[in-house]
Amino acid sequence: MSVSKVKTMAYKSADDMIMGTAIHPVSYGYDLKIGAGMVIPEVNYAPRPGTEKDPAKLRKEYVDYITTDVLNRAVTAGMPAVHLETEWVSQMNQEKLSAPVVSGQKETCEKFYEEYGIACGVRQTIPDQREHDHGLRPGMDKLHAYPEKFFECCDYACENGADNLSVESVGGKEFADYAVTNGDIVAFLFGVGYLGSIDMEYVWQEMVNVAKKNRTVPGGDTNCSGANVAMFMAGGFLDNDVQKTFSAVTRAIAAGRTLVAWECGAQGPDKDCGYEGVICKAAAGKPTTQEGKNCQCAHCDLQGNLMAAVCDCWSNESVEYHSEFGGSSVQCWLGSLGYECALMNTAIQAKQEKVLRDLYTMTDIYRAPEAHILAYTNAYEIAKEIVANTDSYYLRSRAAALKAIEIVDKAYNDKMLQLTKKQYEVLIDCQKKISALPTEEDKFIEQCVGAYTGVVPNFDMKNYGL
Repeated sequence: MSVSKVKTMAYKSADDMIMGTAIHPVSYGYDLKIGAGMVIPEVNYAPRPGTEKDPAKLRKEYVDYITTDVLNRAVTAGMPAVHLETEWVSQMNQEKLSAPVVSGQKETCEKFYEEYGIACGVRQTIPDQREHDHGLRPGMDKLHAYPEKFFECCDYACENGADNLSVESVGGKEFADYAVTNGDIVAFLFGVGYLGSIDMEYVWQEMVNVAKKNRTVPGGDTNCSGANVAMFMAGGFLDNDVQKTFSAVTRAIAAGRTLVAWECGAQGPDKDCGYEGVICKAAAGKPTTQEGKNCQCAHCDLQGNLMAAVCDCWSNESVEYHSEFGGSSVQCWLGSLGYECALMNTAIQAKQEKVLRDLYTMTDIYRAPEAHILAYTNAYEIAKEIVANTDSYYLRSRAAALKAIEIVDKAYNDKMLQLTKKQYEVLIDCQKKISALPTEEDKFIEQCVGAYTGVVPNFDMKNYGL
């Protein structure tokens, strides 16, 4: 598959972006349509520890318990559609564990669709277990052969009935870890914006080939291993391990990386934990899954309402399967998602979706720097910078970072967004360091290779085919 860079903005203006509708909707599974005029609840889950030790137990956990519980509750509560996401546990990188789960979920969805007419489908998110110290490309990892197993997992998923193929890839993670720990925005730009995008291109061209060969829809990715780490460490108002302004800039950089999956032929939706998805949707017009206030079972963030503003699927992130007073955990969290989606879909039907979108946005836009840049109006401006510099992974990530800094700086100086002295110092420090970088990609690469070789653990250009 070739790479088709996004060269024009999908939307003429930010105001054209709404929830439940994408320029390029996608259909798969059993009458499941995403981005076609309705927001779909996407429930994410994890099996109980120990069930992964035996193929029969794991299948029973995922199929007889989790999938059946989700679909039963969806029908019981009168939900017209539901999207399931199975994020594979690491042990599922072998066919005897993964194949029965994927095929069993497919069969259960078919049964409920035929009996009750509920639109449904399953996203299979395979594990990227590649380790930078052993090598990211086939033939490099002599100990585990994780690069080879990665693509074998794609085959297992698609051959056994996956409706959507996705991943949380790890390209650039060695730099993300170093950058977040050391507050080094240039390292993040090089590792995630440049090297991470190169790895995405390599991974997603092959994933798209595997998916299309098996008539599976290739979905999307996320920079969970980078920007999400920064966001989680930045935390809430009691946390100061990472400054929230630093986290906001990393999120803008991550958007260019996440977009690569779609440029390689993935159709969406992207992954729920990719908070940068709103930026990617603005650029490419493909559907996005987002998470926020209904993912409190997994983590807390400072933009719980805002993230729903232009979503196409609404997710709970992930919850371990167990019992609650109201049913199993997946049933309870699906209920939370389903009623929120019902509100969004009612707004769409009443032609009040822009009112709800803007209310969601205003709730959080000035709560924190990352929330501010992810407000759909500001996300649109960052997307414009990515598209304007699309031919270079480095330059588009650099431009996105500078635009995010500009947006936060303006809101602070207009006295709309509160920042601590340290947060503002970090913002300006990021601006100075990024602005000082060369505008020639080859000079930037030469500079970073010289600066980080032997400094960033497990950094090896061979991991990126360079």
